[in-house]
Amino acid sequence: MRTQVAIIGAGPSGLLLGQLLHKHGIDNVILEARTGDYVLGRVRAGVVEKGTADLLAEAGAGDRLKREGLVHDGAEISFSGERHRIDFRELTGKAVVVYGQTEITRDLMDGRKATGGKTIYEAADVSLHDFDGNNPKVRYRKDGVEHEVACDFIAGCDGYHGISRRSVPSSSIKTFERVYPFGWMGLLSETPPVSHELIYIHHTRGFALCSMRSPTRSRYYVQCDAGDMTENWSDQRFWDELKARLDQKGRDELVTGPSIEKTIAPLRSFVAEPMRFGRLFLAGDAAHIVPPTGAKGLNLAASDIHYLSKALAEHYTEKSSAGIDGYSTRALARVWKAERFSWWMTGLLHKFPDTGEFGEKMQLAELEYLVSSKSAATALAENYVGLPY
Repeated sequence: MRTQVAIIGAGPSGLLLGQLLHKHGIDNVILEARTGDYVLGRVRAGVVEKGTADLLAEAGAGDRLKREGLVHDGAEISFSGERHRIDFRELTGKAVVVYGQTEITRDLMDGRKATGGKTIYEAADVSLHDFDGNNPKVRYRKDGVEHEVACDFIAGCDGYHGISRRSVPSSSIKTFERVYPFGWMGLLSETPPVSHELIYIHHTRGFALCSMRSPTRSRYYVQCDAGDMTENWSDQRFWDELKARLDQKGRDELVTGPSIEKTIAPLRSFVAEPMRFGRLFLAGDAAHIVPPTGAKGLNLAASDIHYLSKALAEHYTEKSSAGIDGYSTRALARVWKAERFSWWMTGLLHKFPDTGEFGEKMQLAELEYLVSSKSAATALAENYVGLPY
């Protein structure tokens, strides 16, 4: 098989890249190790920046988000038993949209099917070859038969555990990582959200977050030990712990119910540099991970795809290598800003094992400054709604 761009991974970043390349008339094939149902079954965050929403519209996959997404003009931060609202719209003129990543994936899958794009699911033993030269290849096995895809470029959109980054010689890549000493215990329920906007909670018992997927489906999180297991968390224990961290108004208005799903997510910050190796490009979680506190994971992947799709379109339509030569530098400049914001939000809101009384006082002083200073609140709002590409 021959194509112009082989895309590894059929998550949101790979599917978005495929659709944007199709818009530019660039032939591409997506290889995915899992089934389509498995990909759709992965539950992820759903806070969408305007830049991401615009990219989905450009890819022809933004209509349902526009109709059904919940526009949030702000968010609340709770500490010392009181809530304080950060008004994104007033401070920046922008807002975010809450729309599940699963739904984004579904919309992109439907869009790819409508355009006739080729996606190969259950592609086993994918391997990348010769991307340091002019004729890269991707090999895989499907239904017991070996296949090879010859291409001009390879886009590694296969996540943190994927083959793309692992295919790069260790001498050519440098990684930066921080693993946090806690996780998020998450519960999904068919209950109305406790608030129409997200509530970020700093509490002596640990961080908590009140979020939602729709007006009738809520997503809640509480900070837990890094080695904890979902089996240790009955629904009742979760609701009791969340109530203990909520303000009084939140406790009074919280609607509880049976869980649909419970998961524990570890938190880490991770960046791999560079993001280009000859004719192989890394994008999304293959190149970087952020703790979910700043709602940047999906949006950061989308910004990578913005830079990469523009670079490849420039290569094919203008016969210029400037975009692909500058891809890693441009992408990483935004990556590190998002890493900084997510690291700052995580440090501000969570209880750390070694914080101590001094550290707790510093967090409270920072929070008080944040909600009393327009400049500080604007800095948070600018980062939360998304820095410009």
